[in-house]
Amino acid sequence: MRRLALAAALAILGTVPWWIGGTYYINIASQILFYAIFALGVNVLAGYAGLVSLGHAGLFGIAAYAGARIMNDGHGQLVVAAGALGVTLLVSAAFAVLALRGTGLGFVMITVALGQIVWGVAYRWISITNGDNGIAIRGRPSPLGLSLTTPASFYWATFVVFLLAVGSMAVFVASPFGASVRGTRDQPLRMNALGYHVWMIRFLAFLFSGFWSGVAGLLYLYYNQFVSPQAVALTASAEALLMVIAGGTATLLGPIAGAALVVVVKNVASAYIERWNFVLGAIFVVIVVFMPEGLVPGTVRRWRRALAALRPRPTAAG
Repeated sequence: MRRLALAAALAILGTVPWWIGGTYYINIASQILFYAIFALGVNVLAGYAGLVSLGHAGLFGIAAYAGARIMNDGHGQLVVAAGALGVTLLVSAAFAVLALRGTGLGFVMITVALGQIVWGVAYRWISITNGDNGIAIRGRPSPLGLSLTTPASFYWATFVVFLLAVGSMAVFVASPFGASVRGTRDQPLRMNALGYHVWMIRFLAFLFSGFWSGVAGLLYLYYNQFVSPQAVALTASAEALLMVIAGGTATLLGPIAGAALVVVVKNVASAYIERWNFVLGAIFVVIVVFMPEGLVPGTVRRWRRALAALRPRPTAAG
């Protein structure tokens, strides 16, 4: 049943441009995919490592800014992608060294400070970031000679990257390294006593998280063909964390469902409801109250409970 459901989900996602209708909704679907990649990256820390970050929009935006600068300097798309992700990994390493000096609330506050530093640089260092005016790029890449100028072609390219992200996350979760990351979340002292290098495990998890956040930032740049300080603001980090918590932490499908929820409310519901932030907040409160483990695990739990209630109970022998 799981394989059948997975095959059906991939078939639905892979054919979105054929049945969804209208370029606007195809663009919304593309946004859901690259924000889902961003949420999956945040989930590596918040879900599996137990380290809540409110500064990941800084890594997301650094990849976008670095890609825009390298592209506008006249370099090819391969150099743009490699350079942007390389810069993101270097900054992720610096962030990790600083943030991992604390745990719990201390870690959260350090990541907030680091994210605000990135926002301040993006807003004030006009010679590099162009300040409030942002940086525009000349167009989208053409991998293997395939144009990504149309909404459908860009969606399929984003879908391929999304599949790579989900596949890498599945390998990560099932790997011994993924188990060690969860061990540092649940029993850090015992892991240390068993000889595991807790700090290094968390450091590598931070790099893995930062890499996929950078990939999402690069897709964001290609989608909008523009990046501004709004991409690195604290609200962007909070939205990514909201995607993870709403969908379900430490799950593969949870961040994807959370990304779909936030993007749809932000882009579709906002066209009909002026105070869409209130609607999103109300939905989040309902999820926390009735499904505290998240939308995906909560739905599975309630579905199993409903199936159990429908099964006939054995009668006592007369």
